[in-house]
Amino acid sequence: MRVVVALGGNALVKRGETPDARLQRANVDRAVRALAPLAEEHELIVTHGNGPQVGVLALESQNDGRLTRPYPLDTIGAETQGMIGYWLLQALQNALPGRQVMAMVNQTLVSAVDPAFQNPTKFVGQVYEREEAERLAAEYGWTVRRDGERWRRVVPSPKPQRVIETRLIRELVRAGTVVVCAGGGGVPVFRNDVGRLEGVEAVIDKDHTASVLAETLDADALLILTDVPNVMRHYGTDRQEAIHHTTPYELRGEEFPDGSMGPKVAAVAGFVERTGDMAAIGLLDECVDILAGTAGTIVTPNATWPLASTL
Repeated sequence: MRVVVALGGNALVKRGETPDARLQRANVDRAVRALAPLAEEHELIVTHGNGPQVGVLALESQNDGRLTRPYPLDTIGAETQGMIGYWLLQALQNALPGRQVMAMVNQTLVSAVDPAFQNPTKFVGQVYEREEAERLAAEYGWTVRRDGERWRRVVPSPKPQRVIETRLIRELVRAGTVVVCAGGGGVPVFRNDVGRLEGVEAVIDKDHTASVLAETLDADALLILTDVPNVMRHYGTDRQEAIHHTTPYELRGEEFPDGSMGPKVAAVAGFVERTGDMAAIGLLDECVDILAGTAGTIVTPNATWPLASTL
């Protein structure tokens, strides 16, 4: 099987942790120990989040008095792709001796007129108390929104249309390479009036990019791995219950928060609707069981896995 895995930002920085390089590398090692069995049995493409890292590096750049202007978000996105890609590359090589592994910096095409540029929703960086978040917003011109009990910066998150280097990724996968790509959703770019690519100030949702990439690579499964075991119906109420097997139609009838589970649900539902294949959301440490259909929230056209057509 060809499997696209999207690692949530919590695979690198858990809630409440400072995004320290040592801690992040330890978290990467843990993530790769969970992923290695998938790579041994299947063609594996790994994407990852970068929200905490983008926020930290953007703030560092903003505060660096040596710069006449801070680095733009597309450049910081490329920087975090290289950094996190290196950690994953090395950990995968150590876990899979003799296997070829490639980490790539990718560009993701977006529309220059996407309405998301007028409505920032993507959380980046660390969380703050409301007073501190509002102070930073006034000082740096940020937009901030509530994230759980605290507040974070939000930036535009346009819809991904295509990973520019998709053909190259496909060739690498066909050659048996484990590919780490499209980190943080990929560097957002658009085509200008003469058809040239240009970067743009945004951070793309990595789950939506993973969904687009999985479709264009003809993947058999899309796994969005995070820090919760299941998607929850009626989350936060006394009627809360885990969803184990479901369909895109059923998921779209539920309500999920835009800043957390909403994009993940939309990504898996869209992939299943467009391809008829399997997608799932669940715990990183249970990824093997998720692919087997015995853990996580499994999304298929008929709410079962394996699909009858694949048996």
